[in-house]
Amino acid sequence: MKHNDSIALLQKYWGYTSFRGSQERIISTLLDDRDVLALLPTGGGKSLCFQIPAMAKAGICIVVSPLIALIQDQVARLKEVGIKAIALTGGIPQNEVLQLLDNCRFGNYKFLYLSPERLRQEMVRERLKQLEVNLCAIDEAHCISQWGHDFRPAYLECNQLRALFPKVPMIALTATATKSVSEDIVSLLDLDRPLIVKDSFARDNIAFEVVHTEDKSYQLKQLLAKNDKSAIVYVRTRRATLAISDYLKAKGFTATFYHGGISQTEKQKRLRSWLSNEQRIMVATNAFGMGIDKPDVGVVVHYQIPDTIENYFQEAGRAGRDGSPSKAVLLTNPSDMEQVYDQFIRVLPDMGFVKTLYRHLNNGFQIAYGEGNDTEHHLNFNAFCDRYGLPPRLAYNALRILDQYSVIALNEAFNQKTWIQIIVGKQALFDYMDSQRELEPILKTVLRTYGGVFDFETKINPFLIGQKAGISEQRLFALLKKLQTDEIIAYQARENDLSITFLVPREDERTLHWFGKEVNERRQLKISNLRYMLAYVRTGDICRKRQLLRYFGERATEDCGQCDVCLGRKRPSENADILIKKKIMASLAEREKDSRTLLSELKVGQAQLLRLLQSLLEEGSIAINAINEYHLL
Repeated sequence: MKHNDSIALLQKYWGYTSFRGSQERIISTLLDDRDVLALLPTGGGKSLCFQIPAMAKAGICIVVSPLIALIQDQVARLKEVGIKAIALTGGIPQNEVLQLLDNCRFGNYKFLYLSPERLRQEMVRERLKQLEVNLCAIDEAHCISQWGHDFRPAYLECNQLRALFPKVPMIALTATATKSVSEDIVSLLDLDRPLIVKDSFARDNIAFEVVHTEDKSYQLKQLLAKNDKSAIVYVRTRRATLAISDYLKAKGFTATFYHGGISQTEKQKRLRSWLSNEQRIMVATNAFGMGIDKPDVGVVVHYQIPDTIENYFQEAGRAGRDGSPSKAVLLTNPSDMEQVYDQFIRVLPDMGFVKTLYRHLNNGFQIAYGEGNDTEHHLNFNAFCDRYGLPPRLAYNALRILDQYSVIALNEAFNQKTWIQIIVGKQALFDYMDSQRELEPILKTVLRTYGGVFDFETKINPFLIGQKAGISEQRLFALLKKLQTDEIIAYQARENDLSITFLVPREDERTLHWFGKEVNERRQLKISNLRYMLAYVRTGDICRKRQLLRYFGERATEDCGQCDVCLGRKRPSENADILIKKKIMASLAEREKDSRTLLSELKVGQAQLLRLLQSLLEEGSIAINAINEYHLL
């Protein structure tokens, strides 16, 4: 196919007149029936790299993608421009799956999008054999690597496409991949002497900032007030999505929230409202992730520290995809550092802990050496942890490791939890406790143990509450049911016992030894990834662009000139500092004031104000009281 033909397709269906970066080189390689590994930044036009060659050749392109929302979005876009495409995701009845595959065969379709789980189904693989396939594309290919930041075991089935279509070219695409992940992708997909293309990850239109502040909500409000475009605010917990969304709405912003716990219908509704600018701000967990394609996002804010540079960079890269100036801002404070270790590192068991837990499981069920395989057992997880003094989150993650390496089969229903929310006011609650003395200890225990139970659906640990209140779990569930009936709480109870099946005989060291090294290596990798992330947050003397590109193996030729580090170097002159110090002293002569009030009054940059306040504190000219107000000495 000639260059002009590729351009003609690009212009006809997508309205562009030229390719970007390495797109044309990738397309030409695929048209020559060679494999490609494409490492392109977020917003780098990855989909065109397989869509153009697929349109240029007879037959259909099979695309494997990890998220239903991403698949549906790409299929809808293709249909909008008159290209026939089918999505084969989960939840479709078997007879309908077979009908859709027949449509692919006889209906002149050009693209078949699959979730990786579909490739595990033999009936699907058999029907795929009957198709005239011209190209196989594996999107978000880092998901195949155990050393990547979003490992999906089902992605290991993607090499089935190589077995089914050994002569068909394959392209693997990702926006973030280190050298080890890239090597994994090539090996696990059986790519044959692939062209490996890596475009620069530099996003020159994005100003990266790290803002150290004790008042994140205020900083967030100020930041969003200065941005009149769409925005994304990333948080780590589902509860935080609701809390921050409500806070922003109370401050006059249009905002909605998104996390993995809301229904698929509701996700689509909220996504559409944000894409159409009905809601300007999306507050989300990283469930709002891959494939989110909105060109006019003016700012992406990380309200907490992510666990890896890869995740941070991919999420931050959703800003400014139209090439317009935009910002990626990370808000942080000293307590964040401790919290991120608690969430991501202290819950990672090493192999020593896994062995200890496995031994406790066997002893608890009185399983002798050489026995136990194919036996199923029910376990009260909380009681088990309490009996052996095991931290619950660490223990659960150890069980998941045993499940992953097929030592046990873990009942997935265990992921479901019990939650409550108090739906009456405080006075009504106290009146109820006065009239229902039996329920008073339970309610007081809940109030002392869980914050926000009046405002949110709050996950609770029934075993812990029962222990504190001195009653059994079964009795607790009965009392919670009464509270629900009396319309004091909203309540949802889920099975909290754990069902596990031992898949191999008990042989302790021999059973576990073969994967011990890999478990420790993966744990160490996660620790290393987090240390890189924290180093990025702490490092205030190296350009943010240089730090990010260095992580991905690139070297920036010059500083960006627009990140917080670069702008911080352009400090005001000494005379200007003296003038502002005098203004601070004059303002504090009126009365005590906090930094927010001074910032609003003096109209200076936050970094400069905080630096000068610190200088005045060190000089002994001012002091700070217990409620963070400054005053003259």
